[in-house]
Amino acid sequence: MQHYLNAMKNFFSNLFNKNNDPKSIISFDVIDPIYSHLYNVQGSFEFKVKGIQDSVTVNLFYFPGSFDHDEAQAEIKKAGFNNSYEVLNALYKKINIGPISEENMQDRLEYDFIHIQFYSAPGSEVKQYFKRVLNNFVIFFCATNSLETNDFRILYSSGHFLDYTKGLLDTEPLDLSNPKNETQEIGIKDFKIVLQGICQYLDIEIPETVELPSAENLLESEEVTEAVFEEFIQLVSRGNIEEKELKKQSKKLFKNFQKETKEYHEKIEGHFAFFESIDAWNNDWKFDPEDAEYFISNLIGEDFAFDYPEETYSHDLFPYIQSALEKRDLELMTYDTYGDNYLFFVAHKGDVDRILELSELTKIEINQL
Repeated sequence: MQHYLNAMKNFFSNLFNKNNDPKSIISFDVIDPIYSHLYNVQGSFEFKVKGIQDSVTVNLFYFPGSFDHDEAQAEIKKAGFNNSYEVLNALYKKINIGPISEENMQDRLEYDFIHIQFYSAPGSEVKQYFKRVLNNFVIFFCATNSLETNDFRILYSSGHFLDYTKGLLDTEPLDLSNPKNETQEIGIKDFKIVLQGICQYLDIEIPETVELPSAENLLESEEVTEAVFEEFIQLVSRGNIEEKELKKQSKKLFKNFQKETKEYHEKIEGHFAFFESIDAWNNDWKFDPEDAEYFISNLIGEDFAFDYPEETYSHDLFPYIQSALEKRDLELMTYDTYGDNYLFFVAHKGDVDRILELSELTKIEINQL
């Protein structure tokens, strides 16, 4: 299952192979034209997809050319390999693709792969440690029951590629139908959104058989208006704000939003002033369970208590607080102060995704805990 690419190479689709489910957007018929654009038009690009945190980056790399520089060569030696082809064979072995022959190495044949990076919200098992998780989808092409390239395999990692060779070697085979943990499950769900966004961005027609993950135009940016701030305030206050105060705060926040970056500190002061106008809890990084129970009781207007192991304090309490709030269909969230304190508020669980979307639009940085 060796993959050999050159400028005249054509790809042919096989509707019956594992990675060409006609209903799935993660299929050869979708990824192949993305590859063709990367190979023939633009080898890398970065863009925004609605519903995905930060930017998505898409790059086409190839063995050996992308590793023909001093830094990469040093990384290869550090990893215990003599050349980039040996690295590629180690990756191919993980995903059951036949090794590159010595003859093809001598002929310096090129073997391409696509690397797609984007962030997702953390799953329940890691969200107490991370505010977001990086997804690396590394796509290698191959041939299944064919002499032509008609298939692909994916290696996945949620790590940062500070040493690119090590980053590749640390990836694991990804089973799209059976993710090994919640991080992979969320990553695959968002990957479908990202692939649809890429097709829209590159004006690639998606086959009619594919079930689209989103009915939206994923490239349209929502216009930031005073009404957007009103919606944000309504959600983070759970509707517990008078109309007059709502209009006053949305007007102030929108005005601050429109100011130049040099007035950053004034913007932050405006954010703090807003949270002081609603039910919020400002506390330093260290707090006791009793503090949490007292302040959250005030936030939700009813007695709040939660179970926790003895000698548990501060951020280690978050999972236990969230479990107790979940029974009330609520979630504790925080405004990122970038300081030595938390600024907490409580939101309805059903509003959390929209709050995070509005956070990106309004530049009022809200995090899940």
